[in-house]
Formats: sequence, structure tokens, C-alpha cells
Amino acid sequence: MKKYWIATFGCQMNESDSERIAAGLEKDGYKSASKMAEADLVVVNMCSVRQPAVDRIFGLNQKFIKLKAQNPKSKTVLTGCILKKDRVKFGKIFDEIWEEPEKCSTPSKFIPISNGCDNFCTYCVVPHTRGPLVCRNHKEIIKEIKGSVAKGFKEIWLLGENVNRYQSNGVNFAKLLKMADAIPGNFKIRFMSPNPADFTDELIDIMAKCRKISHYLNLPVQSGDNDILRKMNRPYTAEQYIKLVKKIREKIPDINLSTDVIVGFPGETKKQFNNTVKLFKKIKFNIAYISKYSPRSGTAAFRLKDDVPIKEKKRRERVLINLI
Repeated sequence: MKKYWIATFGCQMNESDSERIAAGLEKDGYKSASKMAEADLVVVNMCSVRQPAVDRIFGLNQKFIKLKAQNPKSKTVLTGCILKKDRVKFGKIFDEIWEEPEKCSTPSKFIPISNGCDNFCTYCVVPHTRGPLVCRNHKEIIKEIKGSVAKGFKEIWLLGENVNRYQSNGVNFAKLLKMADAIPGNFKIRFMSPNPADFTDELIDIMAKCRKISHYLNLPVQSGDNDILRKMNRPYTAEQYIKLVKKIREKIPDINLSTDVIVGFPGETKKQFNNTVKLFKKIKFNIAYISKYSPRSGTAAFRLKDDVPIKEKKRRERVLINLI
């Protein structure tokens, strides 16, 4: 029996994609290997957003060479979010590059409603890897949801780099959620990732009224300091974020709230970081996905001096972890 080994470098969506890939491979008769050296197929699922992840993938080359030496028929595959400028370099390391993860059968169905992003947050390469925001026709999305529910999927994830900026033929994201909620069947609707700046009262009302929409929300804040938010090109203030969360919790008291935050952004002082600490204490998130800033070629922030020492970034990360 052939064996596979999957390495994941990236966000929640990369983790989800890796689960789908694994399910598909096992359906095709593969068995999970306990380590790379035992694998006939190595799949690396990456995200180009952070430079350390890219560096770690390049660092796998020596392991691939050893793998080929002991198993010449082994295959290495790269998939995920890949910058065009990295694609040529990776092509010299991997046997194949998949444009997107294989579609596999799992209890959750991930349905993209848009691709790309127009926000240009200064730390993010997504607009450079995926291009400007392009939304799918709402009729196609509803048809895909109906088909997925008919196949037995119990959880539908609507995906986009900025889902709540969705717009198609007069149908915005709130209306799309309402249409999805009206589909007959026993299933839940989840979505990611929204931008706080585009979170409307209409969307909050729809989430509160529609029974199939999960009361879980990932609402990335990134920083609790207004000056850092401006440097990140995030179009809201900490005060506006807090006001939004208050409004959401008033309408949806049982909401489970998670967030994304970056510590050690260029120029972030201890006082500015403490503003993030204050926001965490005020909001009391259920979950937080904390990233230590790393320079990424191709982003606007790459021109800024990465002046927060890694030791201090780790300290700030621990402080926030201890608050959750």
C-alpha cells in the first residue's frame, strides 16, 4: 500500500485543505505515513503570506533529496497559496505544483464565493497572489450549496479573502446568507474571513435571525492600537472595532468570537502593544490566532524596518496567549 505525508504551512484554510487532501488520498487507497521518509507521495500545502513559512519549505529540499535516494519513485507536490515569483523557484524543488487542493469528501464543504482582495493590508501578499476581488454569481453559489446539502454535507463554509464585501447582481453578502439559510435541509452555515470595516448592521441582523447560520465568528482585529492599524492599512479604529463587537453581542448573545492579531509589527512600541492587551481584556475573545510579524517580500510593510526583536515578539505572543 502506498503512503502519503502532508506538511501544512499556513492558516486555518490551509489546515482544512490538508484534511480534504488526506481524505481524498485515503479514498484512493493511500495510507498515512508516520514520517516523510516512509512516504511515496509528499504533499506540501503552503501559504505565501509569511516569509518564515516560505523559508521552511525551501529548507525541505535536502530531505527531498534523501527521499528520492531511497525511493526513486516517490513524488513531491506543492499546493496552496503561492506567489508567482516563488513558483519558478519551487518548480526546481517539487515534481508537481497543484493550482488548488484536490476536492475531497469530508463532512464540511468549502465553497468559495469570491477570490482575490482589494484591501492591500500592508503586511499581506494575497492581492499579489490572487489578484483583485472577483465575486462568483450568487445563483452558482446557491446551486452549489444545494448540491452539497443533497450529498449529505452538514456544514457549509463560505470562503473569501473578504467575504462581507461580496456583491453580485444586487446581492450582497447578507442577502446571500439569507438565501443560503432558506435552502431546505439539516446543515450549518459558516464563513470566513470578514473585514470589520465592512460588517454592516444588515449582516448582524441576518446572522441573528437565520437559524442555520452558526454563532461562531472570526473577526480579525490585527492590532488594538490605532497608529499601528493605520500602518497596516486597516480601515477602522480600535474604538470602532469594540463598538462593532458590542453591537454583535447585543444581537447574538451566544456568539463565539475569535480573532487574528499580529504582534511586533514594524515600529510597534510596548505602549502600542499594551493597547492590544487592553482590547483583549475588554473583548474577552474565545479564541485568538496570534502571529509574530515577519517581513514578506512584495508587501508594502517590507519597506519598513523590522525593528521589534524576535525575543520581544515571543514575549508579546505569550502575553496574549495567557489572556485567552
